Amino acid sequence: MTARKPEPLSTPPLSPPDASQLALKAPSLKRRMACWLYEGMLLFGVVFMAGYLFGTLSQTRHALDNRPGLQAFIFLTLGIYFTWFWYRGQTLAMKTWHIKVVSAQGEPLTQRRALLRYCLSWVWFLPPLVLSLPWGLSPGQVGLLTFFWVMVWALASRFQSQRQFWHDIWAGTRLVTSR
Repeated sequence: MTARKPEPLSTPPLSPPDASQLALKAPSLKRRMACWLYEGMLLFGVVFMAGYLFGTLSQTRHALDNRPGLQAFIFLTLGIYFTWFWYRGQTLAMKTWHIKVVSAQGEPLTQRRALLRYCLSWVWFLPPLVLSLPWGLSPGQVGLLTFFWVMVWALASRFQSQRQFWHDIWAGTRLVTSR
């Protein structure tokens, strides 16, 4: 008869954090806003080329002629730009800052979800623009109002449990680190 060895009294090893949870961690607000500013600089070229193309195709001689048509064309151009790149995961600015957009479950976006995110992302600009209409604010005042709204909207992500922007939550998307 052999003596039975007592089983050691130990706690089960702590499991490492789930890899999927680490992969879906939101980048810092500082990195997201730096990416946002860089995206704005890159969009200057996209908007410039869209405006040039619209002016050439419509034979517009003055910038204020056919202004609603130009605005609609730029809105459509930006929609195509963002939907195309978000469907593929990243814009150039997002690649630079190692940020990727995925669905809430961490899967690649569908074109429909990317388009929904584009439409909802206008919440960055529409509230101050709509508020400025009845008051007839100067361009400088509109810019200041927009600046303050962008800061409020960006800081509002700090109150969201996953640290995502609210339009991402509404669209069923999320920004994650792509490293």
